Amino acid sequence: MAKYICLLSKNRRHHLSKLKRIILSHSSQYGIDFLYRHIHSQHHRLVVPYAIGALYNHPLEGLLLDTLGGALSFLVSGMTARTAVIFFCFAVIKTVDDHSGLWLPGNIFNLFFQNNTAYHDVHHQLQGLKYNYSQPFFSIWDRLLGTHMPYHLVKLPGGGFEARLKKY
Repeated sequence: MAKYICLLSKNRRHHLSKLKRIILSHSSQYGIDFLYRHIHSQHHRLVVPYAIGALYNHPLEGLLLDTLGGALSFLVSGMTARTAVIFFCFAVIKTVDDHSGLWLPGNIFNLFFQNNTAYHDVHHQLQGLKYNYSQPFFSIWDRLLGTHMPYHLVKLPGGGFEARLKKY
């Protein structure tokens, strides 16, 4: 039992480390126009997100945030190689799902995470561009940093749902 508690503790440290890195770097890219315009805007050329578009980004962003950031998170957290493989596979699947634009019934990501497909879809809308950064796991960072944009799901007449920003 102690082994699992220790593993949970390491995973929690890893989650927080990776989350902090993602949120702060993502937010700083939007705060600094040059970085957004020349680096991260490539990801937002996809006006309507689709699954594989989650990984569509500038090579420099991929190298610094995804590759080096992932390696740093792995080293700082002290995870075993097996745990890291499981965690990073889960994170990639979650990221792809968040960009899929599909609200599927019974989708565990939509059930267990507040920042799900609809949450991130708001981020890719023109009015939501500077909101709902939290990706891939915890939306608490958006609430703490003032970048949370509430939304509601609207059932469309032809079937499916659309994430719409809440009016204040």
